[in-house]
Amino acid sequence: MGELSETYACAPATERGRGILISGDAATSTIAYCCGRSVVLRRLDAPLEAEAYGEHAHAATAARFSPNGEWVASADVSGAVRVWGRRGDRALKAEFRVLSGRIDDLQWSPDGLRIVASGDGKGKSFVRAFMWDSGTNVGEFDGHSRRVLSCAFKPTRPFRIVTCGEDFLVNFYEGPPFKFKQSHREHSNFVNCIRFSPDGTKFISVSSDKKGLIYDGKTGAKIGELLTEDGHKGSIYAVSWSPDSKQVLTVSADKTAKVWDITEDGNGKVNRTLIPPGSGGVDDMIVGGLWLNDYLVVVSLGGTFNVYSASVPDKEPVTFSGHIKTVGALACVPLNGQKTILSTSYDGVIIRWIQGIGYAGRLVRKDNTQIKCFTAVEEELITSGFDNKVWRIPLNGDQCGDGEAVDVGSQPKDLSVAVQKPEIVLVATDSGVVMLRGNKVASPINVGYTVSALAIAPDGSEAIVGGQDGKLHIYSVNSDSLTEEAVLEKHRGAITVIHYSPDASMFASADTNREAVVWDRVTREVKLKNMLYHTARINCIAWCPDGRLIATGSLDTSVIVYEIDKPASTRITIKGAHLGGVYGLSFVDENSVVSAGEDACIRVWRLTQQ
Repeated sequence: MGELSETYACAPATERGRGILISGDAATSTIAYCCGRSVVLRRLDAPLEAEAYGEHAHAATAARFSPNGEWVASADVSGAVRVWGRRGDRALKAEFRVLSGRIDDLQWSPDGLRIVASGDGKGKSFVRAFMWDSGTNVGEFDGHSRRVLSCAFKPTRPFRIVTCGEDFLVNFYEGPPFKFKQSHREHSNFVNCIRFSPDGTKFISVSSDKKGLIYDGKTGAKIGELLTEDGHKGSIYAVSWSPDSKQVLTVSADKTAKVWDITEDGNGKVNRTLIPPGSGGVDDMIVGGLWLNDYLVVVSLGGTFNVYSASVPDKEPVTFSGHIKTVGALACVPLNGQKTILSTSYDGVIIRWIQGIGYAGRLVRKDNTQIKCFTAVEEELITSGFDNKVWRIPLNGDQCGDGEAVDVGSQPKDLSVAVQKPEIVLVATDSGVVMLRGNKVASPINVGYTVSALAIAPDGSEAIVGGQDGKLHIYSVNSDSLTEEAVLEKHRGAITVIHYSPDASMFASADTNREAVVWDRVTREVKLKNMLYHTARINCIAWCPDGRLIATGSLDTSVIVYEIDKPASTRITIKGAHLGGVYGLSFVDENSVVSAGEDACIRVWRLTQQ
């Protein structure tokens, strides 16, 4: 059996110049946010306890817990809202097409019967409120002419709804059924977020004009504003009230978050400014914020969470992050005496994880280009991007050194390092194979067929090159040349991946036609056959350290683990390991395999005998 033991969750998808929605459930200290098609639920007091809901057909944009905490309403770019059970099998309770475009915000009514959603739509329909069980409309929302970025439901009776958006307006509706009551035109730029205080007496709007305005919750009249003294110097993207309705948290493009005291007369005075640690670059702009119990959660454009304590101002923030894009490769290396997992996504982010702890920081490279191929030996990373270069980057403890690049003439498709002689790296390109020794091209080798994958033996004496035609070519390596020794024909699709076993007595190959094969290296006979249990191309292979198990990951979202000395039919299958497909696999130890994929999450699976 493959049991999920840890999840290293993705970070929220962010967009420059826009805020993101993070919501919370106070009873369980759980936050919800969106990345790709996933809605991630994550406990702040146990960051390794993360779950992802992946049933949206399009990229998810917003998610909220129902007032009783039993349901989640989530929305996507197509204008659909899904209401699903938070526990057990996450049963779908209802699905409605609410708007004709992207939904940016949604909120439950305090009695849990209605939902209001806002965003982009055709004509003038930018806001809709409906009964969540039937989809019946509960009001008319005139008064906006452009995308409505945020909406809020008054948490006490009499019910009110407020909205704000790209037309610089703040609109106030009475109901139900809801009708337009009044409009405020005090902001001079996009109004990004609007929120009622938990006691319902006030609401606040924040804008790209750097201002926050405060209104009476019952009448909608403006009563005050956030004072400009010590105020934000950039767009304010999000605002969140304290549980006692006496303070608000704001986050801004100026890379700070601020806690404001809201006085009786309705004005706001800065109480505390939070400056999260960072390099000061664009990625440190803060685009999301949430006040949940004693947690002050702020999220940067780069996807980094900093969680502060509301009651203990001197307490250092807890920092964690994750990938936002597809994770394409994994490597397990001992760093500073700890079992460390390195993961890389194609946007060039490399993250370090420690089993049992989770996020342990990003590896910052001098050259932050995209990454296509990635491998790691104990003290060095070897990467290639889309710029024809292969980088060798030294690892100094938990930091990257400067590294050196070598141009291999065309785009690398795959690379393999001779583990016992790490100066030797073999690179697959469009035109053939390139051998590197250290930072020099030792020789480009034209093999006469289209190369799709390769591997070099740990001692550097042999190489296996896989072709688009499904053939495996075995070469002996003599100084800087390759001599063909044999051609193995069993695959019926282009070779996608080749790996030697840790002791180099075997090697495994897989193809686009969903088949994997384990070969005996000496006899070149098939050692484990009928590995045909995936339903789509196989993207990655991993061997366990003692060579007893082999795992395959596929576009079909599953991971399959085989025991070498047992028939393939006795396999362990982990279904739905990663939404969108599995792209990275590695063993942490004899009984734990770690996987990564298109959903930008990383999961550690404990393998137990059936």
